[in-house]
Amino acid sequence: MHKRLIVIVAVLLTAAMVATGCPRPAAEVEEPCSEPNEVRNVIFFHPDGYGPNHWNALRIWLVGPDDRLNWDRLPYMAPYTEHMIDDLTASSHGGATTHAYGVKVARDSFGLDEHEVITALSGEQMSIVEEAIQAGFATALIGSGCITEPGTAAFVASVEERGMREEIAKQVIESGADVILSGGERWLLPVGVVGRHGEGRREDGLNLIERAEALGYTVVYTRDELMAVAGTATKVLGVFASGHTFNCEPEEVLRAEGLPHYWPWAPTIAEMSAAAIEILSRNPKATERGIFIVAEEEGTDNFPNDANAKGSFVAGERADAAFGVFADFVEENPNTLLITAGDSAAGGKHLLRQPGVEKVGEARINTGPDGEWVKAPLLDGIDGPGTAPFLSAPDRKGNQWQFAVAWATPHDLSAGIVARAKGLNANLVTELGIVDNTDIYRIMYYTLFGEWLGEPLE
Repeated sequence: MHKRLIVIVAVLLTAAMVATGCPRPAAEVEEPCSEPNEVRNVIFFHPDGYGPNHWNALRIWLVGPDDRLNWDRLPYMAPYTEHMIDDLTASSHGGATTHAYGVKVARDSFGLDEHEVITALSGEQMSIVEEAIQAGFATALIGSGCITEPGTAAFVASVEERGMREEIAKQVIESGADVILSGGERWLLPVGVVGRHGEGRREDGLNLIERAEALGYTVVYTRDELMAVAGTATKVLGVFASGHTFNCEPEEVLRAEGLPHYWPWAPTIAEMSAAAIEILSRNPKATERGIFIVAEEEGTDNFPNDANAKGSFVAGERADAAFGVFADFVEENPNTLLITAGDSAAGGKHLLRQPGVEKVGEARINTGPDGEWVKAPLLDGIDGPGTAPFLSAPDRKGNQWQFAVAWATPHDLSAGIVARAKGLNANLVTELGIVDNTDIYRIMYYTLFGEWLGEPLE
């Protein structure tokens, strides 16, 4: 019985590989599945800090335990290992640097190996995005966070310290990417210059908005402005907030200050993604070489780090909507790889059933020595500790359950991260068996350039 099942699965996998033009036996993976100059697309979407526990919780809250998310539309998956050369748990900037260059680096790295220039797995001293730009691909960097966030910025910026935000922003603007969509206006304008979202913080006097315009970017500041130019512009800079497009604070702070989870004028990550695809698809480079998009939902990490359960659900819902945009594009364009990994599990989020209770946990109090909210292990209800429990979406029988969100820590954990993929060469994720953080680069590079780097699969 087991042998028969194995044969059936092998036949189905071979048929799927033939249909998508992917390599057949893993041992032959060093042979390109397409000519190097054939048009192909890659989308790397990084929902920062979102591990399987987060996705399971989101599924229960958003669609119910028997339904499926857009994230579940990515059929190939494998465990993901995130360790760095000097740590078991990746940092956001160290993890992004590994994704961008395909080699292990120190945890405190941003486009460098600490302070040293990186030779990427390809042998070039460039990131995969920089190689794609040089090779003539249409490229986009998309994020709900500040323009200096490493999930996208580390693909085009190399600095010795993560706090060098002025230099990071400058390198992103001058990277040559065709579409750049994010927050972070404060790092694009000099001190004393007031922009659409607030005053600049640059001490060097550079006005990077003016620099972007001189480089040919159409600059937009709101969802409406982005939608208005998506059908005509070919090079766009979107600047949608002074910092992040969201307010990552504990529920008590947002409630006291009357702040929303996300600024209402800023496009969601799904809206940015759809606009970027529309803009890039009209670019002649897309039909000559292809499209390469690096996208990140940052709120999926920041809200859990602040033990804000509702914010983490809202961020996850937005990330899942972006997966819907990308999955639809892959289904319409089978020469496209969609690949994802979270690189950590922020906060160690879990669900705890709370039947028949009116309030969850004890209200959090501000007792820190510096006036900080206590972020120790706690239970969250719909508006933080001491509030009503969440209610799951109905299952197939219409049942719903009360639950709390349990947090383990305000930090990022190495806790069962998975990589998932859909489309061209997505099968490589499962053929690897375990996807190291360096393998994200390898699979993307193979899809873009037709060359498998490193040891062949066995």
